[in-house]
Amino acid sequence: MVAIEHFDVRTVTLGVSLRDCVDSDARTVIRKVLRKIGPLAKNLVQAVNEVSTELGVPVANRRIAITPISLVLEPCPASTYRELASALDQLLGELGVDFLGGYTALVHKGATRGDKAFLNSLPDVLASTKRICSSVNLASTRTGINMDAVAQMGETICETARLTASSGGFGAAKLVVFANAPEDNPFMAGAFYGVGESETSLSVGISGPGVVNHVVQQNPDLSIDELAELIKRTAFKITRVGELVLREVSARTGIPRGIVDLSLAPTPVKGDSVAGIIENMGLESFGGPGSTAALALLNEAVKRGGVMAATHVGGLSGAFIPVAEDSGIAQAVKAGSLNLEKLEAMTSVCSVGLDMVVIPGDTPPETISAIIADEAAIGVINNKTTAVRIIPVPGGKPGETVHFGGLFGSSPILPVSRFSPKRFIRRGGRFPAPLRGLTN
Repeated sequence: MVAIEHFDVRTVTLGVSLRDCVDSDARTVIRKVLRKIGPLAKNLVQAVNEVSTELGVPVANRRIAITPISLVLEPCPASTYRELASALDQLLGELGVDFLGGYTALVHKGATRGDKAFLNSLPDVLASTKRICSSVNLASTRTGINMDAVAQMGETICETARLTASSGGFGAAKLVVFANAPEDNPFMAGAFYGVGESETSLSVGISGPGVVNHVVQQNPDLSIDELAELIKRTAFKITRVGELVLREVSARTGIPRGIVDLSLAPTPVKGDSVAGIIENMGLESFGGPGSTAALALLNEAVKRGGVMAATHVGGLSGAFIPVAEDSGIAQAVKAGSLNLEKLEAMTSVCSVGLDMVVIPGDTPPETISAIIADEAAIGVINNKTTAVRIIPVPGGKPGETVHFGGLFGSSPILPVSRFSPKRFIRRGGRFPAPLRGLTN
């Protein structure tokens, strides 16, 4: 699986509660946070490296998720957000940690003074740091959609892309906008450590689309139910590897085990593709007729196999469809079989939503806000997690290709509808929760 099918454990993520670091003095908060994270992160990197070498299983990233920072810095001056983000970014670089998630606010019903300071800090922080990832949860099935936050996030994404124009607007790739965000997700950029979590814990995000792709390709004549069973058994195997890695790292660090996230996380490497799985099921191209059904089959089979392989399953768990990070999906955009509207339809059955979608740099902020609102509505009405990680490329035009490099890959720029939602977005207010949100 490792040598031929590109299998890896995508991340071991250390969750750290910062609730005991809250203080009204900015310097005290920053000192407490760094002193708490530093020793834990050092042990994480060392243990993961040892386990990866001994088991012969590549671990792509070592990551940290923290308590939503808007909660930790609530009593502090607005300038503290930038100061803490810079200090954390420097610490992560020194320790060899790839990313930190939790530069986060939870504003699904409204925003406090601290939340507003956080939201205003986002473009500057994302542009000035390398390893800090951010998320904003602005909708839930229980509360509806905070349309004021939706409107602001369109502006924020555009400004973040503008400030990072030299890298194709890459700052926006470190920002996820959620509905029904899970509080134990180990994947970036949306990871944060929920307020109901323990002091510390370790979680693993597996990968493995190349493994599933290989077995599907080797069995072209199976019926649909036989295909689902094959994928389920394969998901069980790769999840067991993730569970083993989690158990070993936990034993060496003394940090309790959290969850295993079952998600098939693709890479730009040829063959390590969710689109490839869908096409090997019998479709001419990802995004063509039948793609939503095939993706639903894949997602369900992965969940069924993975849940039997791990003691505690959480996070997002299923199949990701990040356009730039999956060479097969990017190729489908180039071939014309996949557009933004079809991608939105497919997010109703995948694990997350519109992920690493690259759009023209002149897309109006209100249009981005409306795309966020559409995804949030899918999540709220269907009681599932949905998210938007969208990158307006400054100066970019539809059809041009943007290269981000590494795991972030490349993608053609998708065209966006020219019809304006400005009046709708500018209404503001709160989208009411659906009736199913009253279930208790």
